[in-house]
Amino acid sequence: MTAPDELLDLARQAASAAGRMLAERRPAGGPAVVATKSSPTDVVTEMDRAAERLIRKMIAAVRPADAILGEEGGETGQGAAVRWIVDPLDGTVNYLYGLPDWAVSIAAEVDGAIVAGAVVAPRRDEEFCAVLGGGAWLRTAGCEPVQLHCNAPVPLDQALVATGFGYDARQRRVQGQVLSAVLPVVRDIRRGGSCAVDLCSLASGWVDAYYEHGVNYWDIAAGGLIAREAGAMVGGLNGKAAGRSMTLGAGPALFGELHDLLAGLDPERDG
Repeated sequence: MTAPDELLDLARQAASAAGRMLAERRPAGGPAVVATKSSPTDVVTEMDRAAERLIRKMIAAVRPADAILGEEGGETGQGAAVRWIVDPLDGTVNYLYGLPDWAVSIAAEVDGAIVAGAVVAPRRDEEFCAVLGGGAWLRTAGCEPVQLHCNAPVPLDQALVATGFGYDARQRRVQGQVLSAVLPVVRDIRRGGSCAVDLCSLASGWVDAYYEHGVNYWDIAAGGLIAREAGAMVGGLNGKAAGRSMTLGAGPALFGELHDLLAGLDPERDG
Protein backbone atom coordinates (compact mmCIF):
# COMPACT_ATOMS: atom_id res chain seq x y z
CA MET A 1 0.00 0.00 0.00
CA THR A 2 1.24 3.50 -0.83
CA ALA A 3 2.41 5.55 2.15
CA PRO A 4 0.41 8.71 2.90
CA ASP A 5 3.60 10.78 2.53
CA GLU A 6 3.88 9.66 -1.10
CA LEU A 7 0.26 10.58 -1.74
CA LEU A 8 0.85 13.96 -0.13
CA ASP A 9 3.84 14.61 -2.39
CA LEU A 10 1.69 14.04 -5.46
CA ALA A 11 -1.14 16.17 -4.03
CA ARG A 12 1.29 19.02 -3.35
CA GLN A 13 2.83 18.80 -6.81
CA ALA A 14 -0.54 18.78 -8.59
CA ALA A 15 -2.03 21.54 -6.45
CA SER A 16 1.03 23.75 -6.89
CA ALA A 17 1.07 23.24 -10.66
CA ALA A 18 -2.64 24.03 -10.96
CA GLY A 19 -2.27 27.04 -8.69
CA ARG A 20 0.58 28.45 -10.78
CA MET A 21 -1.42 27.96 -13.97
CA LEU A 22 -4.46 29.68 -12.48
CA ALA A 23 -2.41 32.63 -11.24
CA GLU A 24 -0.39 33.06 -14.43
CA ARG A 25 -3.20 32.56 -16.93
CA ARG A 26 -5.89 34.65 -15.30
CA PRO A 27 -6.86 37.29 -17.90
CA ALA A 28 -6.27 40.89 -16.85
CA GLY A 29 -9.98 41.62 -17.10
CA GLY A 30 -10.98 38.42 -15.32
CA PRO A 31 -11.86 34.99 -16.74
CA ALA A 32 -15.03 34.41 -18.73
CA VAL A 33 -17.92 32.64 -17.01
CA VAL A 34 -18.78 29.52 -19.02
CA ALA A 35 -21.53 27.98 -16.87
CA THR A 36 -23.51 28.28 -13.67
CA LYS A 37 -24.41 25.57 -11.17
CA SER A 38 -26.89 26.01 -8.33
CA SER A 39 -27.85 29.59 -9.24
CA PRO A 40 -26.84 32.39 -11.67
CA THR A 41 -24.28 33.59 -9.10
CA ASP A 42 -22.70 30.14 -8.62
CA VAL A 43 -20.32 30.34 -11.55
CA VAL A 44 -17.82 28.12 -13.37
CA THR A 45 -15.02 29.59 -15.46
CA GLU A 46 -12.94 27.85 -18.09
CA MET A 47 -10.04 28.13 -15.64
CA ASP A 48 -11.85 25.87 -13.12
CA ARG A 49 -12.09 23.23 -15.82
CA ALA A 50 -8.54 23.73 -17.10
CA ALA A 51 -7.15 23.36 -13.57
CA GLU A 52 -9.03 20.12 -13.00
CA ARG A 53 -7.86 18.72 -16.35
CA LEU A 54 -4.26 19.45 -15.36
CA ILE A 55 -4.68 17.83 -11.94
CA ARG A 56 -6.31 14.72 -13.40
CA LYS A 57 -3.54 14.41 -15.98
CA MET A 58 -0.80 14.67 -13.35
CA ILE A 59 -2.42 12.13 -11.03
CA ALA A 60 -3.17 9.68 -13.85
CA ALA A 61 0.41 9.88 -15.12
CA VAL A 62 1.70 8.57 -11.77
CA ARG A 63 -1.25 6.54 -10.47
CA PRO A 64 -3.48 5.51 -13.40
CA ALA A 65 -5.50 2.98 -11.39
CA ASP A 66 -6.71 5.46 -8.77
CA ALA A 67 -10.21 6.96 -8.65
CA ILE A 68 -10.71 10.71 -8.86
CA LEU A 69 -13.69 12.74 -7.64
CA GLY A 70 -13.53 16.28 -8.97
CA GLU A 71 -15.92 19.19 -8.61
CA GLU A 72 -16.05 19.82 -12.34
CA GLY A 73 -15.47 16.36 -13.83
CA GLY A 74 -17.34 14.07 -11.48
CA GLU A 75 -15.99 10.67 -10.47
CA THR A 76 -13.87 8.30 -12.52
CA GLY A 77 -12.36 4.95 -11.59
CA GLN A 78 -14.89 3.93 -8.93
CA GLY A 79 -13.86 1.08 -6.67
CA ALA A 80 -10.14 1.85 -6.44
CA ALA A 81 -8.46 1.64 -3.04
CA VAL A 82 -7.19 5.22 -3.42
CA ARG A 83 -9.50 8.06 -4.39
CA TRP A 84 -8.44 11.66 -4.99
CA ILE A 85 -10.84 14.42 -3.93
CA VAL A 86 -10.22 17.49 -6.07
CA ASP A 87 -11.49 21.05 -5.88
CA PRO A 88 -9.55 22.73 -8.69
CA LEU A 89 -10.57 26.26 -7.70
CA ASP A 90 -12.23 26.85 -4.35
CA GLY A 91 -13.34 30.46 -4.21
CA THR A 92 -14.19 30.92 -7.88
CA VAL A 93 -16.00 34.22 -7.30
CA ASN A 94 -12.92 35.60 -5.52
CA TYR A 95 -10.82 34.46 -8.47
CA LEU A 96 -13.27 36.05 -10.89
CA TYR A 97 -12.99 39.41 -9.11
CA GLY A 98 -9.22 39.30 -8.55
CA LEU A 99 -9.44 38.77 -4.78
CA PRO A 100 -6.68 36.65 -3.17
CA ASP A 101 -8.72 34.15 -1.15
CA TRP A 102 -8.95 31.24 -3.57
CA ALA A 103 -7.18 27.91 -3.51
CA VAL A 104 -6.58 24.53 -5.09
CA SER A 105 -7.53 21.68 -2.76
CA ILE A 106 -6.51 18.02 -3.24
CA ALA A 107 -6.97 15.18 -0.76
CA ALA A 108 -6.15 11.48 -0.96
CA GLU A 109 -8.65 9.02 0.49
CA VAL A 110 -7.69 5.40 1.25
CA ASP A 111 -10.48 2.94 1.98
CA GLY A 112 -12.84 5.80 2.78
CA ALA A 113 -10.52 7.79 5.08
CA ILE A 114 -8.69 10.98 4.15
CA VAL A 115 -4.99 10.34 4.76
CA ALA A 116 -3.29 13.27 3.00
CA GLY A 117 -4.30 16.73 1.89
CA ALA A 118 -2.84 19.86 0.33
CA VAL A 119 -4.37 23.31 -0.07
CA VAL A 120 -2.44 25.83 -2.15
CA ALA A 121 -3.42 29.52 -2.09
CA PRO A 122 -1.16 31.07 -4.75
CA ARG A 123 -2.09 34.73 -4.28
CA ARG A 124 -1.38 34.38 -0.56
CA ASP A 125 1.87 32.48 -1.26
CA GLU A 126 0.73 29.73 1.09
CA GLU A 127 0.71 25.96 0.93
CA PHE A 128 -0.99 24.01 3.71
CA CYS A 129 -0.62 20.26 4.00
CA ALA A 130 -1.12 17.32 6.33
CA VAL A 131 -0.93 13.55 6.54
CA LEU A 132 -3.05 11.56 8.93
CA GLY A 133 -1.23 11.41 12.27
CA GLY A 134 1.63 13.59 11.04
CA GLY A 135 0.50 17.09 11.98
CA ALA A 136 -0.37 20.04 9.75
CA TRP A 137 2.15 22.37 8.15
CA LEU A 138 2.35 25.72 6.40
CA ARG A 139 4.95 26.35 3.73
CA THR A 140 5.71 29.77 2.27
CA ALA A 141 8.42 30.63 -0.24
CA GLY A 142 11.87 31.06 1.30
CA CYS A 143 10.77 29.93 4.79
CA GLU A 144 11.04 26.73 6.75
CA PRO A 145 7.78 24.79 7.17
CA VAL A 146 5.81 25.83 10.25
CA GLN A 147 3.74 23.32 12.20
CA LEU A 148 0.18 24.53 12.71
CA HIS A 149 -1.87 24.60 15.90
CA CYS A 150 -5.41 25.87 16.25
CA ASN A 151 -6.22 28.35 19.01
CA ALA A 152 -7.36 26.69 22.22
CA PRO A 153 -8.91 27.25 24.65
CA VAL A 154 -11.04 30.15 23.41
CA PRO A 155 -14.39 31.01 25.03
CA LEU A 156 -17.29 31.59 22.66
CA ASP A 157 -17.62 35.28 23.49
CA GLN A 158 -13.99 35.86 22.47
CA ALA A 159 -14.04 33.71 19.33
CA LEU A 160 -13.35 35.05 15.84
CA VAL A 161 -15.61 32.87 13.70
CA ALA A 162 -15.37 32.30 9.95
CA THR A 163 -18.39 31.33 7.90
CA GLY A 164 -19.67 31.27 4.34
CA PHE A 165 -22.90 31.50 2.41
CA GLY A 166 -24.54 29.44 -0.30
CA TYR A 167 -25.81 30.69 -3.64
CA ASP A 168 -29.48 29.79 -3.33
CA ALA A 169 -31.56 32.75 -2.12
CA ARG A 170 -33.65 30.65 0.29
CA GLN A 171 -30.52 29.13 1.81
CA ARG A 172 -28.94 32.56 2.19
CA ARG A 173 -32.02 33.84 4.01
CA VAL A 174 -31.62 31.10 6.62
CA GLN A 175 -27.88 31.65 6.84
CA GLY A 176 -28.50 35.34 7.47
CA GLN A 177 -30.92 34.52 10.27
CA VAL A 178 -28.40 32.15 11.86
CA LEU A 179 -25.63 34.71 11.51
CA SER A 180 -27.76 37.38 13.20
CA ALA A 181 -28.01 35.10 16.24
CA VAL A 182 -24.34 34.12 16.27
CA LEU A 183 -22.82 37.58 15.76
CA PRO A 184 -23.90 39.13 19.09
CA VAL A 185 -22.35 36.33 21.17
CA VAL A 186 -18.91 36.03 19.52
CA ARG A 187 -15.97 38.39 19.08
CA ASP A 188 -16.65 38.90 15.37
CA ILE A 189 -17.36 37.18 12.07
CA ARG A 190 -15.13 36.74 9.02
CA ARG A 191 -16.36 35.77 5.54
CA GLY A 192 -13.46 34.98 3.20
CA GLY A 193 -15.20 33.16 0.37
CA SER A 194 -13.22 29.90 0.29
CA CYS A 195 -14.09 26.99 2.57
CA ALA A 196 -10.66 25.41 2.08
CA VAL A 197 -8.87 28.64 3.06
CA ASP A 198 -11.20 29.08 6.06
CA LEU A 199 -10.35 25.61 7.38
CA CYS A 200 -6.64 26.29 6.91
CA SER A 201 -7.06 29.63 8.68
CA LEU A 202 -8.63 27.70 11.56
CA ALA A 203 -5.62 25.37 11.58
CA SER A 204 -3.26 28.35 11.56
CA GLY A 205 -4.95 30.18 14.44
CA TRP A 206 -6.00 33.09 12.19
CA VAL A 207 -9.62 32.41 13.19
CA ASP A 208 -10.89 30.48 16.18
CA ALA A 209 -13.78 28.60 14.56
CA TYR A 210 -15.57 27.97 11.29
CA TYR A 211 -19.07 26.84 10.40
CA GLU A 212 -21.05 26.61 7.17
CA HIS A 213 -24.11 24.89 5.79
CA GLY A 214 -24.06 23.60 2.22
CA VAL A 215 -20.40 22.80 1.55
CA ASN A 216 -19.40 19.81 -0.57
CA TYR A 217 -17.00 16.97 0.14
CA TRP A 218 -14.32 18.41 -2.16
CA ASP A 219 -14.52 21.73 -0.28
CA ILE A 220 -13.65 20.17 3.08
CA ALA A 221 -11.65 16.99 2.35
CA ALA A 222 -8.12 18.46 2.45
CA GLY A 223 -8.86 21.45 4.69
CA GLY A 224 -10.71 19.29 7.19
CA LEU A 225 -7.72 16.99 7.60
CA ILE A 226 -5.39 19.98 7.96
CA ALA A 227 -7.59 21.49 10.67
CA ARG A 228 -7.86 18.18 12.55
CA GLU A 229 -4.11 17.63 12.41
CA ALA A 230 -3.70 21.12 13.89
CA GLY A 231 -5.78 20.05 16.89
CA ALA A 232 -9.25 21.21 15.86
CA MET A 233 -12.41 19.16 15.99
CA VAL A 234 -14.25 19.07 12.67
CA GLY A 235 -17.73 17.58 12.39
CA GLY A 236 -21.41 18.17 11.89
CA LEU A 237 -24.24 18.65 14.34
CA ASN A 238 -25.49 16.06 16.80
CA GLY A 239 -22.76 13.53 16.09
CA LYS A 240 -23.01 13.64 12.30
CA ALA A 241 -19.96 13.87 10.07
CA ALA A 242 -19.01 17.17 8.51
CA GLY A 243 -20.77 17.69 5.19
CA ARG A 244 -23.48 19.56 3.34
CA SER A 245 -25.89 19.71 6.26
CA MET A 246 -23.25 21.40 8.46
CA THR A 247 -19.50 21.65 8.77
CA LEU A 248 -18.19 23.00 12.06
CA GLY A 249 -14.58 23.31 13.19
CA ALA A 250 -12.93 24.68 16.35
CA GLY A 251 -10.72 23.71 19.24
CA PRO A 252 -12.37 21.02 21.41
CA ALA A 253 -13.93 23.27 24.08
CA LEU A 254 -15.08 25.93 21.66
CA PHE A 255 -16.45 23.27 19.32
CA GLY A 256 -18.89 22.21 22.01
CA GLU A 257 -20.01 25.77 22.78
CA LEU A 258 -20.49 26.73 19.14
CA HIS A 259 -22.15 23.40 18.39
CA ASP A 260 -24.75 23.93 21.11
CA LEU A 261 -25.43 27.48 19.93
CA LEU A 262 -25.89 26.41 16.32
CA ALA A 263 -27.93 23.32 17.17
CA GLY A 264 -30.55 25.54 18.78
CA LEU A 265 -30.87 27.67 15.63
CA ASP A 266 -31.87 24.90 13.19
CA PRO A 267 -29.16 25.99 10.71
CA GLU A 268 -29.50 22.93 8.46
CA ARG A 269 -32.84 23.98 7.01
CA ASP A 270 -32.85 25.35 3.47
CA GLY A 271 -35.65 27.89 3.92
